Amino acid sequence: MATAMFPLGMVLLPHMPLPLRLFERRYLIMLGRLLEEDEPEFGVVLIERGAESGDHDAQARFGIGTMARITHVAAGEDDVQLLARGTRRVEVVEWLPDDPYPQAVVRELPELEWDDDLAELRARAEDVVRRFRLRVSEFAELGADADVELDDDPVASSWQLAGIAPLGPLDLQRLLRATSLRELLSRLIEAAEEASQTLGATAVDAVDEELAAMLGRDEPDDDDEAESR
Repeated sequence: MATAMFPLGMVLLPHMPLPLRLFERRYLIMLGRLLEEDEPEFGVVLIERGAESGDHDAQARFGIGTMARITHVAAGEDDVQLLARGTRRVEVVEWLPDDPYPQAVVRELPELEWDDDLAELRARAEDVVRRFRLRVSEFAELGADADVELDDDPVASSWQLAGIAPLGPLDLQRLLRATSLRELLSRLIEAAEEASQTLGATAVDAVDEELAAMLGRDEPDDDDEAESR
């Protein structure tokens, strides 16, 4: 069975919101067909190479993605604002022709299962992510993901923690491929700690460069010393 697909330059994780602005004809056609269904949804995969809009033949796409269920649609003058939410993970078995929009045959991946033994690891992951977010906020404005309220369900909240962590798409794609909740949480902690250390080193380098520049301006060159003598 063909599933409508939306390749993007970002990773959608389960239980995370996805706001989209649709203006390309192919995706407007896709939306029109999806809205005929009782529970309209489409798959989201990360673009490995190529642009979101334009020639899809030039795209390379990752094979693991997330289904997005449409929750709200609002039509504008020349586009459509859409809000969806990530549900279950899927693997692309076969890409079909992009006619009139991207489609694929997909299979569902197993849901990750909670074990009470993971409670301590889950708590540590939340602490690391929130500390990392606080550190990043000193240098950049964080997106609306910060407003996501963590679910009471530990599996859902684990995905949401990964979703609000200010990580790059390749790190998030690696998290999406986790085969167990322990693997997801461990990878999340590792990625957030490594990114935080990199951010700290970058900040220190920037301060060092600024101080060096200031000291360089303050130090007289040889000509200035000769004139003073």
